[in-house]
Parts: sequence; C-alpha cells; structure tokens
Amino acid sequence: MSKFYQAIIFDLDGTLLNTLQDLANSTNYALSCMGFPTRTLAEVRNFVGNGVAKLIERAVPLGTAPEAISETLKIFKAHYAEHCEDTTAPYEGITALLDALLAEGKTIAVVSNKIDSAVSVLCKKYFGDRITLCIGDREGIRKKPAPDSVHEVLRRLHIAKEDAVYIGDSEVDIETAKNAEMDCVSVTWGFRDMDVLLDTWGLTNLAWDEKGTLKEGVFYGKGVAYFADSVRELEKILLCREK
Repeated sequence: MSKFYQAIIFDLDGTLLNTLQDLANSTNYALSCMGFPTRTLAEVRNFVGNGVAKLIERAVPLGTAPEAISETLKIFKAHYAEHCEDTTAPYEGITALLDALLAEGKTIAVVSNKIDSAVSVLCKKYFGDRITLCIGDREGIRKKPAPDSVHEVLRRLHIAKEDAVYIGDSEVDIETAKNAEMDCVSVTWGFRDMDVLLDTWGLTNLAWDEKGTLKEGVFYGKGVAYFADSVRELEKILLCREK
C-alpha cells in the first residue's frame, strides 16, 4: 500500500543517528556539575524527543528551581557542543538508504527538535550533501509535535504534503505527522519501544506477518501510518519495492 513520495523528511536522533550515548554523557556532566544525581542510559532514552530544554527538565530532580534548571541546561549545551560527535554514528544501513533514495530522485530533508546548530553540524559530518534541507530547534519557532518546521520544509522545497512522508522513532514524530496531515513511518530501532508507538497511534488488531511486522500501512484519517523494523523494510516502503 506504499506510494510514490517526492520528498522524504526524517527525524534525526533515533532515526538516522544513534546519538543517545553522547546525549546521556552531556546530561550527566551537567547534572554532576550542579550536584544532582546522574541518570541511566535507559532514563535518558525516555527523556529525549522534545528538545534539550525538556530533556534537562526531565533529568533534574523533581522540584528543582527554575534558575537551577536553566543553569543545568546552559552547562549541557556547552558540553554537548564540544562532544556531540564522540560516539554518535548513523544506524547501520542508513547512509546506503539515503544514497538509494537520491538515486531514485528523492529529495531528503531533516526536521529535528535538536538545537539547530547541532543538526547542521551532524548532518553535514555524517551525510555530506545528501540532505537538501535540515532544520532544528530555533527561537520563536514551535518545536515538534507542532507542524511548523515540517510545513517550512515543504514550502521551501515547493512540495505538497501529499507528496511527502515523515519518518521518526517516537510519539513526538507520530504527533508531528498527524498535525501536518502527512503519511508517516514509525521506525522501531530508535528511542521508543513498539508498544509506545502503537499506543500513540491508537492502533489495535493490526495485520502482522509471520515475522511479527506489519503487512501494510494503516489509514489513520489524514494519511497512512507505516512501521519499519529495519532499514531494509523502510527502503521497501519508500521505494515501493516488494523485495
């Protein structure tokens, strides 16, 4: 049931890049500097998705004063700017997928809640010129799940929402696609478990194949929801391939 897409818009963290360890390291550095308890990798995994301000707000102890949260965020930003490439890397097969999409004439973009400067640095370092447009968190622009940045991408690329698909790994990405009234692919190799994704979609009684993956997309009202548990499955969806 997949269709032709002209533009492929990706989330970054947990979708194209595994950034979790670097985010956790900078979070714990900032927490330690402030004398706060550090967090486990699993905890940080659940905290990410809504931007770094929300990450730090969730990571500090309950009841922390706003001024202390702001100082912790400041320390995090400075540390992460210097260490955002320490362990970060593309998920296996992602670079080849982007090359396959480009070979088929697709336009690739990224919309992330990560700090805009970090988005630009990481996209350029790991993907070179493969990504036409990348947008991160900026002052005065609503973060995902608001559709503002996705709409900006479509406007700047002169592509209709019906000809584009949004791809991400979290409930934030699902809500972003819903708010933008676009088709969406939820990938399961990122920062959220499958049950969280299904709960966000409100999907039950789905058609599963013998490998435990969805046989086809599911209409959700304003678009189609797909699930991909591997980069190969994602490529099949995006390029309408059976094998």
